[in-house]
Amino acid sequence: MSAAPLLKVAGIDTFYGPIQAIRGVSLEVPEGRIVTVLGANGAGKTTILRTISGVLDPDRGEIAFQGQDIMGLTPDRVMRAGICHSPEGREIFPFLTVAENLRMGSYTRADKDEVARDLEMCFGYFPRLKERADQRAGQLSGGEQQMLAISRALMGKPRLLLLDEPSLGLSPILTLQIFEIVKRINRERGVAILLVEQNAHIALQTADYGYVLEVGRIVMEDTCQSLMQRDDIREFYLGHKEEGARGQRRWKKKKLWR
Repeated sequence: MSAAPLLKVAGIDTFYGPIQAIRGVSLEVPEGRIVTVLGANGAGKTTILRTISGVLDPDRGEIAFQGQDIMGLTPDRVMRAGICHSPEGREIFPFLTVAENLRMGSYTRADKDEVARDLEMCFGYFPRLKERADQRAGQLSGGEQQMLAISRALMGKPRLLLLDEPSLGLSPILTLQIFEIVKRINRERGVAILLVEQNAHIALQTADYGYVLEVGRIVMEDTCQSLMQRDDIREFYLGHKEEGARGQRRWKKKKLWR
């Protein structure tokens, strides 16, 4: 990628206890761009985001954001640096209202006027949240909870948004709506996005650049347009539903770098 990286990850290894989840992972996210990480279930995609956001500590490697070393920082300090995480499974506060959840996203900020404007910005992207501002978040539908999770991350005023499986559990129509808004956020707010998404077709259509992760290792990278033209990517990710299922089962048997 030609643009100078906003985020640079170099050679990180992360473990869950004795189990190594990612091995020597390196990737970059340029300023204002959308980058996606593709991979089968269990490949380590979510681990990458958790490591960047400080939820997990890597055993080795480097993580730099805006040229500053952030590896080993606590999640709140990573957030203060400008990286906000919308996690897999949403992880909203179910007994708090929608408005209270959004205010939790801005807890590191002291610019009250800007916070109020950003709240209206989120309601502009997701009008349904404004209609349900006083409703408990646990009573929202799955799609509404995803809108809330993304908006809560935006309330932290990120330079980089880590977006983990935003289509999880959503209908195809709602998935398309969510991703259209994700593209608007990137285009209108200039927020860079590192996207993990099981729906490879929509991820490649949304992002500028992609990495392919296999059993914890990056085995391929290219522009999303080029990745969509590759036969192996088309077979494993972009074919018909039945072909895609068979391809996923064969994924670990076929080494893409050979």
